[in-house]
Amino acid sequence: MSFQVSILRILAGQPEGRASLAVLKDYLAVFYTSGPEWTDRTKRLAAQTPDLNIFGQGLVTREPGQWIITDKGRAFLALLEQKSAPEELAPVVWTAPRWI
Repeated sequence: MSFQVSILRILAGQPEGRASLAVLKDYLAVFYTSGPEWTDRTKRLAAQTPDLNIFGQGLVTREPGQWIITDKGRAFLALLEQKSAPEELAPVVWTAPRWI
C-alpha cells in the first residue's frame, strides 16, 4: 500500500491536487530512486493503513487525463502524517518541486 500513500503525497503537493498519470510516474521514479528517505517514510505511513484503497475510499478521483486528491484524501493524509510524527514534530506537508 505504500504506492497508494505515495500517490496521495504527490497529489497533495500538486497545484489544485491534480496530476496526469505521466506526471505521477515521473515523480514516483525520482522519489523511489533518490534514496531511502521517501521509501522509508511512505512504508511507515502505509503500515498504519493496511487496507488502503485510494479510489474505493474516495481519497482520489479520476477524470480524463487527471488524478485528483479529494478533500477527504487531504484530511486522511494529514491524519496519517500526524499519527506517524513524533509529538514534538509538526506534520510534514510535502510540496512538489516545480522542475518536473
